[in-house]
Amino acid sequence: MRLHASSLLLLGLLACTSTRTSTRSEPLAAAHAQAPLPFIEDDYPGALSEAKARGLPLFVDTWAPWCHTCRSMRAFVFTDPALARHAERFVWLEVNTDMPQNASFQERYPVEFWPTFFIIDPRDGRALVRFAGSATVAQLEKLFEDGERAYRGEAQGPEALLARGDALYGEGRAAEAADVLAQALAEAPEDWSRRGRTLESLLVAQWGAKRYEACARAALVELPRVPRSASWANAAGLALSCALRLPADMVDVGELQASLEERAREALSPELDMPADDRSGVYDVLVQALHVEGDEAGAKALASRWLTFLEGEASRAPTPEQRTVFDSHRMSAALVLGDLGRVVPAIEQSEKELPDDYNPPARLAVLYLRLGRLDDALAASSRALAKVQGGRRLRVLSERADIHSARNEKDAAVKTLEEALAYARSLSEAQVSQRAQAALEQKLAELKAP
Repeated sequence: MRLHASSLLLLGLLACTSTRTSTRSEPLAAAHAQAPLPFIEDDYPGALSEAKARGLPLFVDTWAPWCHTCRSMRAFVFTDPALARHAERFVWLEVNTDMPQNASFQERYPVEFWPTFFIIDPRDGRALVRFAGSATVAQLEKLFEDGERAYRGEAQGPEALLARGDALYGEGRAAEAADVLAQALAEAPEDWSRRGRTLESLLVAQWGAKRYEACARAALVELPRVPRSASWANAAGLALSCALRLPADMVDVGELQASLEERAREALSPELDMPADDRSGVYDVLVQALHVEGDEAGAKALASRWLTFLEGEASRAPTPEQRTVFDSHRMSAALVLGDLGRVVPAIEQSEKELPDDYNPPARLAVLYLRLGRLDDALAASSRALAKVQGGRRLRVLSERADIHSARNEKDAAVKTLEEALAYARSLSEAQVSQRAQAALEQKLAELKAP
């Protein structure tokens, strides 16, 4: 499922140059080396220079190791041999937003949701395309075409409006982007091949502009015009997420949420062809909707279906990197069910298979804490801290403070939070939000209070 930043933040732990500085696991690095697209790793200046020299636009995948959708893209989509024929169309760059060295890129091109794909004009640094969320190979190919058309200045009609909306969103002007993208949908023919992609981008822009009602209502109007596809399902899920952000006392909020919940349930149909991670995201937002409605029994029943689905997908995944894509959502479903022990063996296996990845031990620390296995939780937290950096390190430290508190080690908890805050202040504002820093400060103040 695309976006769902709220879900990602809920658990938190749950999108080539000659000197490689990536901290990824060896299996992931090996798989990447055989990928069909020649991505440069974490070197924006070098990639931009190459794009200028070759006269090509720059395609950027901004991702993070904690982002299950990012990892789904890397494990299932960017490895598809069908992409090889596009290798010469762009210069390719991947930016790991965990890494402090990438702060300057994030300062110029802010990332709100993971993954976000940019197509950048190297002549002036403008973001020609900014697309947040997952994509199939076919959707990526449309992004490639849109980026090239914008680079050459050839877009006309609705395509020109789509290009303008992309550029505005790339500049961080979400409300203006939403207006232009809505105009593109209004002016386009019913069978426009970019309708699904434009609707997704419109809803993302409305979300970014905090226009949640407009997001929800636009989806109800536009979904009947979009072919049943991954784009349709993603739009239905995102629109429901928008509806869930509306105030409970709004006149017709219940009716609006119910209509979009019905669309999202349709997206779970096995006949609808979509990536497993996207389908999992639809389950996620539907469970959230049932919580909002106060239907805890319904939420548990759906979470049981969700977890069974994820276990089936993981059992069929042939590589550790593909299997671990499902770990965070397995945790989410197990939390709703109150059956955390069911997912522990799978995540312990992920740690064995991906020893350089901080996510499995970080997730285990959360699970062990909730299961009362405090010594195991502290040990897992230590293993994660040996690997994690950037903004995600703050979450691991915050969870570690909780472990110390549960062990009645108040001084250690205070020291851990002070370490987290010192580290937060050392990072660029583009890599740590004021909200996250304020939450750490409040947590520390509460811990120090008599």
